[in-house]
Parts: sequence; structure tokens; C-alpha cells
Amino acid sequence: QVQLVESGGGLVQAGGSLRLSCLASGFVFSDYDMSWFRQASGQERELVATLLSSGYIKNFDVSVKGRFTASRDNAKNTMYLQMNSLKPEDTAVYYCTTLTPAGRTWGQGTQVTVSS
Repeated sequence: QVQLVESGGGLVQAGGSLRLSCLASGFVFSDYDMSWFRQASGQERELVATLLSSGYIKNFDVSVKGRFTASRDNAKNTMYLQMNSLKPEDTAVYYCTTLTPAGRTWGQGTQVTVSS
């Protein structure tokens, strides 16, 4: 059973940093692309970044480029999102997701709140 569990969210002041983690299980993590999405209240879910199985970062959202860094540790079945210079507009629920033969799987999400 494919499972994704996000962690690391919280409340931070503008200009601060957080590192989100996404722990994967139930599939061969190193074989699949992974993505981070976020969804602010009342808005559609939007793509933040996609990490190919090789670790190459594809499709980094322009609003976070230069502030956010995505990475993965295949030995730990974990993907990370390092978020620096956070802004109030980064406030959202952050999700990780992957597409395997079992279908599209989403984690439960982790709330990030940035106060001004």
C-alpha cells in the first residue's frame, strides 16, 4: 500500500525557515518522480516542485524559486522541501504526491503558516 506522510509544518514569522519532509512507503521510492503541491485556503492546489527519480528538479514554481529547495534521500525514502525567506503568501497546506501503478497518491498534508 502506497503511503506518504508529510511532517515539519508549523507557524513561523516572515523571513524564517522550515523544512518539510515526506516519508514514503509501499513502493520503490527511488524509481518514481515525486512532487510538492500546496493549497492556500480558498484556492486551488498548485504545484511547487517536481523531483525526478534522478533527483533533478523540474517545474519549480517561479514564486518560490531562489527561496525553496527540494531534495530527496532515496536511502531514507524521504523527500524534503527546504523553505527559506518565508512570506505570508506561502501560508498553505503542503502536500507530497507521486504517481505509481497503484495510481495517484497524496499525503495528508502539513500546515505552514507564515505570520507577518
